[in-house]
Amino acid sequence: MGPGNRPLDLEWLEDFLALAESGNFSRAAEARAIAQPAFSRHIRALEEWVGVDLFDRSAHPAALTAAGQRFLPLLEAVLANLEAARIKARAAHDQAAASLRFAATHVLSLTFFPPWLADMESQLRLGPIQTMSDSSRACEELMLQRRVQFVLCHGHAAVPGRLDEARYPMLRLGRDVLRPVSAPHPDGTLGRALHAIGLPPPVPMLAYSEASGLGRIVRAQLRAFAQQPGVRTAAPGELEEVFTAHHAVLLKTMALEGRGIAWLPESLIAQELQRGALVAAGPEAWNIPVEIRLYRQHAEMAAVAESLWQLAARRQD
Repeated sequence: MGPGNRPLDLEWLEDFLALAESGNFSRAAEARAIAQPAFSRHIRALEEWVGVDLFDRSAHPAALTAAGQRFLPLLEAVLANLEAARIKARAAHDQAAASLRFAATHVLSLTFFPPWLADMESQLRLGPIQTMSDSSRACEELMLQRRVQFVLCHGHAAVPGRLDEARYPMLRLGRDVLRPVSAPHPDGTLGRALHAIGLPPPVPMLAYSEASGLGRIVRAQLRAFAQQPGVRTAAPGELEEVFTAHHAVLLKTMALEGRGIAWLPESLIAQELQRGALVAAGPEAWNIPVEIRLYRQHAEMAAVAESLWQLAARRQD
């Protein structure tokens, strides 16, 4: 907006440049493919917007005033920047349309996603890839908002999530197991856990937050276990939540510190189990099998995204 809040028409700026180049109203109007009276009105409207005369009309050809000479290079820079901004915006749009956009839960972005993506790239030319790592709830929200094409997360047949309820297409890419684990007992007894299901209550539990998909699965399965007499016999102790977090990696760290039991993906703790830094904190009946799932948008996606989905479908678990 200019003086008096008068709006600025970008056409006036192009008209100004044409007149500054030719110095002749008729030739400039012809070059701009508009009638001369309309062209003259545009120049006058621009001068009113600026607040000063930009051309000396008494000169032949019309010459820039001191204000016009000052205005010209600044205007050329503004128009050049606008054109550059337009080009860059279109390029960004084209790149985004062709790129792959994933949302992956924290643990899978660290464990499963990198080797799986490398395998896909060995078969397809994927181009630019954007990955967002967050909680299961946040990943679901990104999908529902159409900000990503794919969501990679854990799932369980008995515990549907929002994407299941909305009937998003899904592939099963692999399997994992949530195992109750603890730091080993300091007495050094092989395989003995510091905290374990069946010890006198309360047994400290490191829990997932409400935003965590793994937490949703664990809570549902613990309720199911409580209704199974054979499993309850193996665990008379009562679990007490002493720490809560979104991230399985953080719960793993707390478990290593001896703070309690955590149900952690076996894929995340394989090395710790092998070297004895973590040990089983309960019988196998308390293990929770889970699936590694890939969800996609309902609508047709870019060609590269559709090709990826088709390849993943041929290789699903």
